[in-house]
Amino acid sequence: MMNKLLLNKFLLLALLLLGISNAMADDVKLKPFILASKGAGTVAEKTDQAKAALVAGGFTVVGDYSPYADAEILIVTNDELKKNAAASEHGGFGAVQRVAITKSGNEVQVSYTNPVYMANVYRMNGDLSGVAAKLASTLGKIEEFGSEKGLTASQARKYHYMFGMEYFDEPSVLAEYPSYEEAVRSVDAKLSVNKNGVTKVYRVDIPGKKESVFGVALKAQTVADDYMDDRFIMSEIDFHVIRSTAHLPYEVLVSGNKVYALYARFRIAINFPDLSMMGSHSFMNIMKTPNAIRDVLQKTVQK
Repeated sequence: MMNKLLLNKFLLLALLLLGISNAMADDVKLKPFILASKGAGTVAEKTDQAKAALVAGGFTVVGDYSPYADAEILIVTNDELKKNAAASEHGGFGAVQRVAITKSGNEVQVSYTNPVYMANVYRMNGDLSGVAAKLASTLGKIEEFGSEKGLTASQARKYHYMFGMEYFDEPSVLAEYPSYEEAVRSVDAKLSVNKNGVTKVYRVDIPGKKESVFGVALKAQTVADDYMDDRFIMSEIDFHVIRSTAHLPYEVLVSGNKVYALYARFRIAINFPDLSMMGSHSFMNIMKTPNAIRDVLQKTVQK
Protein backbone atom coordinates (compact mmCIF):
# COMPACT_ATOMS: atom_id res chain seq x y z
CA MET A 1 0.00 0.00 0.00
CA MET A 2 2.83 2.37 0.95
CA ASN A 3 4.66 1.59 -2.30
CA LYS A 4 1.51 2.35 -4.28
CA LEU A 5 1.09 5.71 -2.53
CA LEU A 6 4.71 6.60 -3.21
CA LEU A 7 4.31 5.61 -6.85
CA ASN A 8 1.21 7.78 -7.20
CA LYS A 9 3.02 10.73 -5.61
CA PHE A 10 5.96 10.22 -7.94
CA LEU A 11 3.70 10.14 -11.01
CA LEU A 12 1.86 13.26 -9.83
CA LEU A 13 5.16 15.08 -9.31
CA ALA A 14 6.40 13.99 -12.75
CA LEU A 15 3.23 15.27 -14.42
CA LEU A 16 3.51 18.55 -12.52
CA LEU A 17 7.12 19.03 -13.58
CA LEU A 18 6.22 18.18 -17.18
CA GLY A 19 3.47 20.80 -17.11
CA ILE A 20 5.86 23.41 -15.70
CA SER A 21 8.46 22.50 -18.32
CA ASN A 22 5.93 22.86 -21.15
CA ALA A 23 4.71 26.17 -19.77
CA MET A 24 8.27 27.47 -19.52
CA ALA A 25 8.96 26.33 -23.09
CA ASP A 26 5.92 28.22 -24.31
CA ASP A 27 7.16 31.35 -22.53
CA VAL A 28 10.32 31.40 -24.65
CA LYS A 29 10.12 34.33 -27.05
CA LEU A 30 11.11 33.56 -30.63
CA LYS A 31 12.30 36.10 -33.20
CA PRO A 32 12.37 35.84 -37.00
CA PHE A 33 16.13 35.98 -37.64
CA ILE A 34 19.46 34.98 -36.14
CA LEU A 35 22.64 37.03 -36.49
CA ALA A 36 25.48 34.56 -37.04
CA SER A 37 28.43 36.93 -37.35
CA LYS A 38 29.47 40.47 -38.22
CA GLY A 39 32.76 42.12 -39.01
CA ALA A 40 35.23 43.17 -41.66
CA GLY A 41 35.30 41.61 -45.10
CA THR A 42 33.44 41.67 -48.37
CA VAL A 43 30.06 40.25 -49.28
CA ALA A 44 31.70 38.00 -51.87
CA GLU A 45 34.22 36.60 -49.37
CA LYS A 46 31.62 35.99 -46.68
CA THR A 47 29.25 34.40 -49.21
CA ASP A 48 31.91 31.92 -50.33
CA GLN A 49 32.76 31.11 -46.71
CA ALA A 50 29.12 30.64 -45.74
CA LYS A 51 28.44 28.44 -48.77
CA ALA A 52 31.41 26.19 -48.00
CA ALA A 53 30.43 25.91 -44.34
CA LEU A 54 26.81 25.09 -45.18
CA VAL A 55 27.78 22.33 -47.60
CA ALA A 56 30.23 20.90 -45.05
CA GLY A 57 27.43 21.06 -42.47
CA GLY A 58 25.14 18.85 -44.54
CA PHE A 59 23.00 21.50 -46.19
CA THR A 60 22.25 21.73 -49.90
CA VAL A 61 22.38 25.21 -51.42
CA VAL A 62 19.42 25.25 -53.82
CA GLY A 63 19.52 28.92 -54.78
CA ASP A 64 21.57 32.11 -54.68
CA TYR A 65 19.95 35.54 -55.01
CA SER A 66 21.29 39.10 -54.95
CA PRO A 67 18.26 41.43 -54.71
CA TYR A 68 20.38 44.58 -54.73
CA ALA A 69 23.97 45.76 -54.21
CA ASP A 70 25.84 44.52 -51.11
CA ALA A 71 23.33 41.76 -50.39
CA GLU A 72 23.46 38.05 -51.19
CA ILE A 73 21.03 35.35 -50.10
CA LEU A 74 21.71 31.62 -50.06
CA ILE A 75 18.69 29.30 -49.91
CA VAL A 76 19.38 25.97 -48.24
CA THR A 77 17.60 22.76 -47.35
CA ASN A 78 18.44 19.36 -45.86
CA ASP A 79 16.74 16.05 -45.13
CA GLU A 80 15.23 17.21 -41.83
CA LEU A 81 13.65 20.26 -43.44
CA LYS A 82 12.18 18.24 -46.30
CA LYS A 83 10.95 15.46 -44.00
CA ASN A 84 9.17 17.96 -41.76
CA ALA A 85 7.69 19.68 -44.82
CA ALA A 86 6.33 16.35 -46.01
CA ALA A 87 4.62 15.80 -42.64
CA SER A 88 3.01 19.27 -42.51
CA GLU A 89 0.09 20.81 -44.36
CA HIS A 90 1.53 23.25 -46.92
CA GLY A 91 4.85 22.38 -45.32
CA GLY A 92 6.68 23.34 -48.50
CA PHE A 93 6.69 26.93 -47.26
CA GLY A 94 9.05 25.77 -44.51
CA ALA A 95 11.19 23.42 -46.59
CA VAL A 96 14.10 25.86 -46.85
CA GLN A 97 15.99 28.34 -44.72
CA ARG A 98 17.50 31.56 -46.02
CA VAL A 99 21.03 32.75 -45.22
CA ALA A 100 21.82 36.41 -45.92
CA ILE A 101 25.16 38.14 -46.32
CA THR A 102 24.71 41.92 -46.15
CA LYS A 103 26.98 44.93 -45.93
CA SER A 104 25.65 47.38 -43.37
CA GLY A 105 27.83 50.40 -42.71
CA ASN A 106 31.44 49.23 -42.43
CA GLU A 107 30.66 45.63 -41.52
CA VAL A 108 29.36 42.53 -43.26
CA GLN A 109 26.61 40.65 -41.46
CA VAL A 110 25.79 36.97 -41.88
CA SER A 111 22.29 36.12 -40.72
CA TYR A 112 19.63 33.49 -41.30
CA THR A 113 15.97 32.73 -40.73
CA ASN A 114 15.24 31.25 -37.31
CA PRO A 115 14.08 27.66 -38.05
CA VAL A 116 12.10 27.32 -34.81
CA TYR A 117 10.28 30.60 -35.39
CA MET A 118 9.54 29.67 -39.00
CA ALA A 119 8.33 26.19 -38.03
CA ASN A 120 5.78 27.75 -35.72
CA VAL A 121 4.52 30.57 -37.95
CA TYR A 122 4.13 27.97 -40.73
CA ARG A 123 2.35 25.60 -38.30
CA MET A 124 4.70 22.73 -39.09
CA ASN A 125 4.59 19.32 -37.48
CA GLY A 126 8.03 19.60 -35.85
CA ASP A 127 9.82 22.63 -34.42
CA LEU A 128 13.03 22.26 -36.47
CA SER A 129 15.20 22.63 -33.37
CA GLY A 130 17.67 20.20 -34.93
CA VAL A 131 18.03 22.46 -37.96
CA ALA A 132 18.47 25.46 -35.67
CA ALA A 133 21.27 23.71 -33.79
CA LYS A 134 22.94 22.69 -37.04
CA LEU A 135 22.86 26.25 -38.45
CA ALA A 136 24.21 27.65 -35.19
CA SER A 137 27.13 25.21 -35.17
CA THR A 138 27.74 25.76 -38.89
CA LEU A 139 27.48 29.56 -39.14
CA GLY A 140 27.42 30.79 -35.56
CA LYS A 141 24.85 32.52 -33.37
CA ILE A 142 25.21 35.92 -31.71
CA GLU A 143 21.57 36.86 -31.15
CA GLU A 144 18.03 36.55 -32.41
CA PHE A 145 16.54 39.70 -33.93
CA GLY A 146 13.70 41.10 -36.03
CA SER A 147 11.26 41.80 -33.20
CA GLU A 148 11.75 43.63 -29.92
CA LYS A 149 9.59 41.32 -27.81
CA GLY A 150 9.28 38.25 -30.00
CA LEU A 151 6.49 35.67 -30.02
CA THR A 152 5.96 32.48 -28.06
CA ALA A 153 5.46 29.30 -30.08
CA SER A 154 1.71 29.38 -29.46
CA GLN A 155 1.48 33.05 -30.46
CA ALA A 156 3.46 32.35 -33.63
CA ARG A 157 1.18 29.46 -34.63
CA LYS A 158 -1.90 31.69 -34.59
CA TYR A 159 -0.18 34.88 -35.74
CA HIS A 160 -1.68 37.58 -37.89
CA TYR A 161 -0.68 41.22 -37.94
CA MET A 162 -3.99 42.67 -36.81
CA PHE A 163 -7.74 42.17 -36.90
CA GLY A 164 -9.06 41.44 -40.38
CA MET A 165 -5.69 40.44 -41.81
CA GLU A 166 -4.75 37.02 -43.12
CA TYR A 167 -3.46 33.99 -41.20
CA PHE A 168 -1.11 31.28 -42.49
CA ASP A 169 -4.05 29.11 -43.53
CA GLU A 170 -5.48 31.87 -45.74
CA PRO A 171 -3.07 31.95 -48.69
CA SER A 172 -3.87 33.36 -52.12
CA VAL A 173 -4.88 30.75 -54.70
CA LEU A 174 -3.00 31.85 -57.80
CA ALA A 175 -4.00 29.14 -60.27
CA GLU A 176 -5.54 25.69 -60.63
CA TYR A 177 -4.46 22.98 -63.07
CA PRO A 178 -5.85 19.54 -64.00
CA SER A 179 -3.05 17.79 -62.05
CA TYR A 180 0.01 18.37 -59.87
CA GLU A 181 2.27 17.19 -62.67
CA GLU A 182 0.91 19.76 -65.11
CA ALA A 183 0.89 22.49 -62.47
CA VAL A 184 4.51 22.06 -61.42
CA ARG A 185 5.73 21.69 -64.99
CA SER A 186 3.88 24.82 -66.12
CA VAL A 187 4.87 26.94 -63.12
CA ASP A 188 8.52 25.95 -63.49
CA ALA A 189 8.49 26.88 -67.17
CA LYS A 190 6.77 30.22 -66.59
CA LEU A 191 9.08 31.24 -63.75
CA SER A 192 12.15 30.28 -65.75
CA VAL A 193 11.54 32.85 -68.50
CA ASN A 194 11.49 35.97 -66.29
CA LYS A 195 7.88 36.77 -67.14
CA ASN A 196 6.45 40.00 -65.66
CA GLY A 197 9.63 40.54 -63.62
CA VAL A 198 9.10 37.30 -61.69
CA THR A 199 12.11 34.97 -61.87
CA LYS A 200 12.79 31.53 -60.40
CA VAL A 201 15.50 31.49 -57.73
CA TYR A 202 15.08 27.87 -56.60
CA ARG A 203 12.79 24.86 -56.62
CA VAL A 204 12.47 22.17 -53.94
CA ASP A 205 10.26 19.12 -54.40
CA ILE A 206 8.83 17.69 -51.18
CA PRO A 207 9.56 13.93 -50.96
CA GLY A 208 6.60 11.54 -51.01
CA LYS A 209 4.15 14.38 -51.59
CA LYS A 210 2.71 16.20 -54.59
CA GLU A 211 4.12 19.51 -53.46
CA SER A 212 6.90 21.80 -54.70
CA VAL A 213 8.05 25.19 -53.47
CA PHE A 214 9.60 27.84 -55.70
CA GLY A 215 11.50 30.91 -54.60
CA VAL A 216 10.91 33.95 -56.78
CA ALA A 217 12.74 37.21 -57.33
CA LEU A 218 10.44 40.19 -57.91
CA LYS A 219 11.74 43.07 -60.00
CA ALA A 220 9.64 45.94 -61.31
CA GLN A 221 9.57 46.37 -65.09
CA THR A 222 8.37 49.98 -64.83
CA VAL A 223 8.18 52.62 -62.10
CA ALA A 224 4.47 51.87 -61.82
CA ASP A 225 5.35 48.31 -60.75
CA ASP A 226 7.52 49.39 -57.81
CA TYR A 227 5.14 48.07 -55.17
CA MET A 228 5.97 44.46 -56.11
CA ASP A 229 9.71 45.08 -56.33
CA ASP A 230 12.00 43.41 -53.75
CA ARG A 231 14.42 46.34 -53.70
CA PHE A 232 11.68 48.93 -53.22
CA ILE A 233 9.89 46.97 -50.50
CA MET A 234 13.06 46.37 -48.49
CA SER A 235 14.10 50.03 -48.83
CA GLU A 236 10.89 50.94 -47.02
CA ILE A 237 10.81 48.30 -44.25
CA ASP A 238 14.35 47.00 -43.63
CA PHE A 239 15.90 50.07 -41.99
CA HIS A 240 17.56 48.85 -38.78
CA VAL A 241 21.33 48.53 -38.40
CA ILE A 242 21.06 44.73 -38.35
CA ARG A 243 19.51 43.91 -41.69
CA SER A 244 16.65 41.47 -42.26
CA THR A 245 17.74 40.60 -45.81
CA ALA A 246 16.85 36.94 -45.24
CA HIS A 247 13.20 37.95 -45.61
CA LEU A 248 13.72 37.36 -49.33
CA PRO A 249 12.90 35.71 -51.66
CA TYR A 250 9.13 35.22 -51.81
CA GLU A 251 7.60 31.76 -52.31
CA VAL A 252 5.12 30.15 -54.68
CA LEU A 253 3.80 26.74 -53.62
CA VAL A 254 2.38 24.06 -55.89
CA SER A 255 0.38 21.69 -53.71
CA GLY A 256 -1.71 19.10 -55.50
CA ASN A 257 -3.20 20.79 -58.54
CA LYS A 258 -3.30 24.30 -57.03
CA VAL A 259 -0.74 27.09 -56.91
CA TYR A 260 -0.55 29.22 -53.77
CA ALA A 261 1.32 32.19 -52.30
CA LEU A 262 1.14 33.49 -48.75
CA TYR A 263 -0.69 36.79 -48.78
CA ALA A 264 1.84 39.61 -48.25
CA ARG A 265 0.05 41.04 -45.22
CA PHE A 266 1.01 37.76 -43.53
CA ARG A 267 4.28 36.95 -45.33
CA ILE A 268 5.81 40.38 -44.68
CA ALA A 269 4.39 40.74 -41.17
CA ILE A 270 5.88 37.48 -39.85
CA ASN A 271 9.36 38.83 -40.55
CA PHE A 272 8.60 42.45 -39.57
CA PRO A 273 6.03 42.07 -36.76
CA ASP A 274 7.07 45.37 -35.14
CA LEU A 275 6.58 47.46 -38.27
CA SER A 276 4.09 50.22 -37.51
CA MET A 277 1.02 51.00 -39.57
CA MET A 278 1.92 54.69 -39.90
CA GLY A 279 5.17 56.66 -40.03
CA SER A 280 8.27 57.21 -42.15
CA HIS A 281 8.94 53.45 -42.26
CA SER A 282 5.61 51.67 -42.09
CA PHE A 283 3.11 49.39 -43.77
CA MET A 284 1.38 52.51 -45.06
CA ASN A 285 4.34 53.10 -47.41
CA ILE A 286 3.82 49.69 -49.00
CA MET A 287 0.04 49.68 -48.75
CA LYS A 288 -0.30 48.61 -52.39
CA THR A 289 2.30 45.83 -52.09
CA PRO A 290 0.10 42.88 -51.01
CA ASN A 291 -2.21 43.16 -54.00
CA ALA A 292 0.67 44.03 -56.33
CA ILE A 293 2.56 40.85 -55.36
CA ARG A 294 -0.53 38.68 -55.56
CA ASP A 295 -1.52 40.09 -58.94
CA VAL A 296 1.90 39.74 -60.58
CA LEU A 297 2.31 36.19 -59.27
CA GLN A 298 -1.17 35.26 -60.44
CA LYS A 299 -0.57 36.77 -63.86
CA THR A 300 2.70 34.85 -64.12
CA VAL A 301 1.62 31.35 -63.08
CA GLN A 302 -1.98 31.22 -64.29
CA LYS A 303 -2.87 28.45 -66.71
